[in-house]
Amino acid sequence: MDQAPDSPQEPQDASGLPGCYRHPDRETGVRCTRCERPICPECMVSASVGFQCPTCVREGSGTGHAATANQPRTLAGGTVAADSRLVTKILIGLNVAVFIAVLADERLVRELFLLGGTPPQYIPEGVAHGEWYRLFTAMFLHEQIWHIAFNMLGLWWLGGPLEAALGRVRYLALYLLSGLAGSALTYLIAPPVQPSLGASGAVFGLMGATAVLMRRLNYDMRPVLALLALNMLFTFTWSNIAWEAHVGGLVAGTAIAYGLVHAPRERRALVQWGTCGVVLLVVIGTVLFRTAQLT
Repeated sequence: MDQAPDSPQEPQDASGLPGCYRHPDRETGVRCTRCERPICPECMVSASVGFQCPTCVREGSGTGHAATANQPRTLAGGTVAADSRLVTKILIGLNVAVFIAVLADERLVRELFLLGGTPPQYIPEGVAHGEWYRLFTAMFLHEQIWHIAFNMLGLWWLGGPLEAALGRVRYLALYLLSGLAGSALTYLIAPPVQPSLGASGAVFGLMGATAVLMRRLNYDMRPVLALLALNMLFTFTWSNIAWEAHVGGLVAGTAIAYGLVHAPRERRALVQWGTCGVVLLVVIGTVLFRTAQLT
């Protein structure tokens, strides 16, 4: 069992913030409400007031029925899981599996990438012709090794802390809805015959969510803002970049994360899933509107 020292020496960096007692390299401004040890998002367990550390939760779980009745929850109210990166690993595995399948059969690219629609003189193909699945499959599709490598690194770095802070179900909803929002905005704005693929929309949604989470925890915002600025610079200066997917994912991810981490405890489920529902309705409405224009 982890035991707090009588006079803990908390590691600090130049910013003056202490490091998490379990992950000293992660600075944090949040402390356990019971033992006051600094804790990072991965170690935060939602309590009736504030957050507790895993050690205090384990110690409290054996003190009687009242303690065991309150199951530990994440920052957003999700269930605390033993493996805080399980969904992130599964998502990476799906992306890699599709990439390998494409290497084995290049025809899959044509069948799965996002395509708005084809001119009347061609065989009808694309979202406008009923192939709505392309909005989803394009999120897991990559052709170049550098493309999937960049996106999967971003998913691993951003996904783990978010999954720990939000819980698996909420994190998965954030990822999928961000990706779909990126696909929907691409479908709305990009030329119908312009193909689009990649997990970038979902990853940009995770970037926006990370900014919201760091603001909620009173972390130093400069690193994440610098990361966002750098990626937006690449988005609008590099060629062959579907900027619509990046912007759509970023806006959706930011909106969803705000609803997830700022929902009042007494109406948490209503606000959280209501926010996700609104984003989904906007995505569906966008697709219907664009389809009406193209058909």
